[in-house]
Amino acid sequence: MTDIITLSDPRVAAVPLEDCAEPLVDIRGVPELLLDGRQADGLGAYARIRSGVLDRLLRAQRALPSGTRLLVVEGYRPPELQRVYFERYAGALRAAHPEASPGRIRELASAYISPPEVAPHVSGGGIDLTLCTEDGTELALGTEVNASPEESDNACRTDAPNIDATARAHREVMRRALTSAGFVNYPTEWWHWSYGDRYWALLSGQPAAHYGPVELPDGPRPTAAPA
Repeated sequence: MTDIITLSDPRVAAVPLEDCAEPLVDIRGVPELLLDGRQADGLGAYARIRSGVLDRLLRAQRALPSGTRLLVVEGYRPPELQRVYFERYAGALRAAHPEASPGRIRELASAYISPPEVAPHVSGGGIDLTLCTEDGTELALGTEVNASPEESDNACRTDAPNIDATARAHREVMRRALTSAGFVNYPTEWWHWSYGDRYWALLSGQPAAHYGPVELPDGPRPTAAPA
């Protein structure tokens, strides 16, 4: 397996940011996309993404085989919620690996939960999604969305060898559609794709990220269950 650049890599944080100020848009009611409710929150943060990400998702949907749909699980995530998720998972890793250095814990944690300052979700450019049929029945992709490395024996990695041929084929269908629309995958999570954030810029060879951390503009912050 090729070396993986994780979100804790200093090269990610070093990418310049030139935020283009695209708005967060709500994808509920967009007929071309299906939205899953497992990460739903009171303000609908999970259903928001940058407008440019929506354009590219629609492009990816059109690239899928007939009868196959993108099923969106989570888009935008408020920065403070990202911090809660990251620190909770890092704390569990510290308990499991008391000999590990802080840097190693950060590296291990970032394979599953992004460090808040560079997290694609907090920019509105990151999105978790899977594939389903026209009636919303999820296709087999090897693990559940948001499966951790520990519970999946690392089958959550996009190129994991320990998944069956059907799951591998479905991952390839999703990969072709999303990469054709300009997204990049986070290779430790087959379901996580992004456009416009620092990680996307680094992997795409762009001089700067288009999207940086953004706050939800309306009201109290959601407190949904961890991803």
